[in-house]
Amino acid sequence: MKGHFAAIALIVIGAIALGVNLDLLELDLVALIRKWWPLALIALGVGLFLTPDDRSRQS
Repeated sequence: MKGHFAAIALIVIGAIALGVNLDLLELDLVALIRKWWPLALIALGVGLFLTPDDRSRQS
């Protein structure tokens, strides 16, 4: 799950960056980050919660 999350995040970030470079999207990245930065913490927490740890496999 951890590797898939990173891959999906890179794909989404790349698609957004491409859309901005091709003038398909108009995006103020600084304003977006200032407003939505807590969402990154929530996503990180959910990702860590759903990732199985090594101790559960050994039991």
